[in-house]
Amino acid sequence: MANQFSKWLLALSLSGCLSMPPTQFYVLEPLSEQISLATTTEKKRSIGIGPITIPALLERKQLVTRLPDNTVTIAEFHQWASPLKDNIAQVLTYNLATLQTGDLFRTYPWSAYGTVNYRIIIDIIKFDIHPNQNVNFVATWAIMHEKTHALVSHGRSKIDQPLNDSSYTSVVKVLSKILGDFSQELSLALEKIPL
Repeated sequence: MANQFSKWLLALSLSGCLSMPPTQFYVLEPLSEQISLATTTEKKRSIGIGPITIPALLERKQLVTRLPDNTVTIAEFHQWASPLKDNIAQVLTYNLATLQTGDLFRTYPWSAYGTVNYRIIIDIIKFDIHPNQNVNFVATWAIMHEKTHALVSHGRSKIDQPLNDSSYTSVVKVLSKILGDFSQELSLALEKIPL
């Protein structure tokens, strides 16, 4: 009897596992190489990207959406393929290297590459998904001279993108586009800094 009960429990647990949807994994994508408009300069600056901070709510594997009643949904079966903060740093570094072909970019920590001339410190305040509405991005940033620690430039970026399709694949594409727009804002700020 106990053996038959064990078989029933095993069958029940297997059927439960089989009915669970597979987990989908997502990554943010960088800009296309084709949009590079910057001209190369004779002397390359070395620029560090980071440190970058993101809201504690987003420091998890699952994608998070914000609902109108100030609640959130955590998508257990829709997850980032790598830590979100690391993915953001990689995308911004790649984007800026694409936009600013005359400069060298390194992701924080860059000690393995030696020193940098400038660093861009980024505090992401919002990277919110509102289903069937839009995606909000708000960040403050500062460009600092690495040796003197002097503040060279700073700003606050606010980007909203409409979300026509609330599928997670579309959401991640919109998040990637927002990072592309933010990268272009940072690129314009860097162009104003003399060599």
